[in-house]
Amino acid sequence: MEPVTAQRRPWVVGVSGASGTPYAAAVLRGLLAAGESVDLVVSRASRLTLLDETGIAYRDAHWREDLRTWLARGADGKPGTFDVAAADLDGVRHWAAGDLAAGPSSGSYPVKGMLIVPASTACVAGVALGLSKDLLQRTASVTLKERRRLVVAVRETPLNGQTLRHLVTLDEAGAVVLPASPAFYAGATHIQDLVDFVAGRVLDAAEVPHQLYRRWKGELGGSRGD
Repeated sequence: MEPVTAQRRPWVVGVSGASGTPYAAAVLRGLLAAGESVDLVVSRASRLTLLDETGIAYRDAHWREDLRTWLARGADGKPGTFDVAAADLDGVRHWAAGDLAAGPSSGSYPVKGMLIVPASTACVAGVALGLSKDLLQRTASVTLKERRRLVVAVRETPLNGQTLRHLVTLDEAGAVVLPASPAFYAGATHIQDLVDFVAGRVLDAAEVPHQLYRRWKGELGGSRGD
């Protein structure tokens, strides 16, 4: 018999059209720093948000170049804040948002789970209702049916009753509902600190190790460090 070789098992990262593209960039950097493989799905709506928030046009045909530029940009909009080499993206596989025949659209495609960062209310509704209107929603539905980890970092305020009911539906289906709500006890001094806190909580929910924020130590002021 042929020896069984280890399969690539990535995290699928879905980026929806909600404001908060720096959250997605921080999560992606954290996954790659932890040595994780990533399958990336950037929705059509999120490309408009990315262009508005960063000036970056994300293109399927040039995704590596555009992703590298995006991940190097800080949460304050400054380019080149992070050192991202071309080799750093070797663990990333890009799937077009309209490709419903893509690998992650099937439960037989091996993945660890899915992180939707940020998740718009439209995305939340689509996943809760099982609409599967694009690859992002389809992959989320597959993740739930296969009982894999699904983290939904919803980014909206205020939330109406309909969205709250959709979030309860996702919670009952086994998803982790994680509002993009930064905390201040870790001694944030920069917008990047607040973004990294949320990204770190997403990675915590996925049980991916990181050092994106200082953790609570059980004493007042202790998490602020030196």
